Amino acid sequence: MSLKVYDGQGRWRNKTVAFRISPEEDEQLETAVRLSGLTKQDYIIRRLQCRDVVVQGNPRVYKALRNELAAVLAELQRVSSSEAVGSDLLQTIELIALTLNGMQEDMDDN
Repeated sequence: MSLKVYDGQGRWRNKTVAFRISPEEDEQLETAVRLSGLTKQDYIIRRLQCRDVVVQGNPRVYKALRNELAAVLAELQRVSSSEAVGSDLLQTIELIALTLNGMQEDMDDN
């Protein structure tokens, strides 16, 4: 029998929750998870419980920010002035801005 693994509050997580999402929703979720620095499980649980997702700056988060900014730049360069920017791209830009703003506030507090 395998050893039981408990979470930070001493709870044994033995329930599985599964749901379907579109490829676009999956990309949005993956982006948010990468930028948060959390595991997908922890990110989803925090969001479902309406708790704040606090990003702790670390090399993985900085790399995710750099990569997402590069992808946003490439998409903005691709879009011509006559085309509207898609809502998915705007959501990604907003998430990056919120993440950077929160990290800046943490640096100002120190």
